[in-house]
Order: sequence, then C-alpha cells, then structure tokens
Amino acid sequence: MSRTVAVPPGVGLHARPAALFVKAAAGFSASIRLRLGEKEVDGKSILGVMQLGATGGTTVEIVADGPDAEVALTTLVALVGSFAEG
Repeated sequence: MSRTVAVPPGVGLHARPAALFVKAAAGFSASIRLRLGEKEVDGKSILGVMQLGATGGTTVEIVADGPDAEVALTTLVALVGSFAEG
C-alpha cells in the first residue's frame, strides 16, 4: 500500500528531516520505500532518503508492506507534513 505526500515548501528531506523520517520508519516492522519519479530508496536508510533529492514542493510516494503498513503510512505522512511547522 502507498500514499503520496507533498514535502512542504522550504523544506527538503535532507539531514535533519531525513534523520527524523528514518528514525520513525525504523520503529515499524513493515518495509518502507520512498519514491520520487523513477527513483526509489529504502525509507529506513538515511543515505537513501537523502539521496532521493526530495526538495520542498515535491511530492513523494511512501510505500509500506507488512503487518503495520497502514499505521506506518499514517504516521510517516503526518511526520512529513509536520516538517513545515518546525
């Protein structure tokens, strides 16, 4: 299953936001993947998330597969949306 989320303007999935995303993703047993266009990376890899190059204003797809996939998607979409707040 998957969901799309817009990376807030002025924020990208680099250093701090990527670390927060990976830390949250690691708390789920589901496999987590991030897609941006043709690129797909492991959502539990800090280097992968940073190399995705998701800048503010882009839309990424979060893909989760496993027993807690739905909860993982809900949590991770909310997390990316919260990056604009702080």
